[in-house]
Amino acid sequence: MFQAILVNQTEDQRSTAALTRLEPSDLPEGDVRVRVEWSTLNYKDALGITGQGPVIRRFPLVPGIDLAGMVEESDHGDWQPGDRVLVNGWGIGEGHWGGLAQQARVRSEWLTRLPDDLSPRQAMSIGTAGYTAMLSLIALERQGLTPAHGDVLVTGASGGVGSVAVMLLAKRGYRVIAATGRTEEADYLKALGAAEILHRDELSGPGKPLGKARWAAVIDSVGSHTLANACAQTQEDGWVAACGLAQGMDFPATVAPFILRGVTLLGINSVTRPQAERDEAWRRLAEEIDRNMLEGMTREIALLEAIDAASELLAGKVHGRLVVDVNR
Repeated sequence: MFQAILVNQTEDQRSTAALTRLEPSDLPEGDVRVRVEWSTLNYKDALGITGQGPVIRRFPLVPGIDLAGMVEESDHGDWQPGDRVLVNGWGIGEGHWGGLAQQARVRSEWLTRLPDDLSPRQAMSIGTAGYTAMLSLIALERQGLTPAHGDVLVTGASGGVGSVAVMLLAKRGYRVIAATGRTEEADYLKALGAAEILHRDELSGPGKPLGKARWAAVIDSVGSHTLANACAQTQEDGWVAACGLAQGMDFPATVAPFILRGVTLLGINSVTRPQAERDEAWRRLAEEIDRNMLEGMTREIALLEAIDAASELLAGKVHGRLVVDVNR
């Protein structure tokens, strides 16, 4: 038997999460079984565990949109017992059982080979959050962005995506403006490489269709008014990568930034990226991530602690990354 967090739904449509013991036969269909070593707790996981968002699409379900570990059984020729793997996206933790368990069964095409120079724990310190940050950076640079273009705004900078985005951008020579609602995190963000701290209140309310041009590009994990204002204050021919919706799914904007300044809005879908794009993102993460900074922004918790930590995360009491040791 193995331990897992299992989310069920009551008759009155409430979600309940509990640490549960399961049999391998309980696992869903898939052609590869993985012994999970580490997982993470992301914003989406917290919504699913607490029931505060419609993340989980079937019950019962093991949450966790990330996992890293070792192949135990495989019915596919590309994967052998002992292979070090990670999975992020593909609907795990939403419609298919995810990583907050000691075992997982998944489809072979969802697996990514763990880079040789990343441990499973380091990979989960990066997780979907860091992977999404790298996809955003790659998308911006494919458009032509370089440090010479000017400042880059990162919204939700104290969160998982934002923290890694600040770190990656600064290491590549960009001047980063970090927007956060937690001014007490200023020293933390500056240690990651932020040159300037912006209070999120400057962006989070209704704004003008077009504002003063302040930055060349944006990585936004917040959405709603924040994304609209970020676009409205982007320089001519700048770029905005939208990769999250912490404030909301709405986009209360006008076409002014796109027509009058030629701003480009890039949507970042981290869930169903082709394997070649995943391999590129994880290769670059392994090469470019600062291991010491990564460790400094990571907090380790046990599997049982993930249930309470989900509420902390949604309450804005967590900065950086939460990694889950599923075996304690």
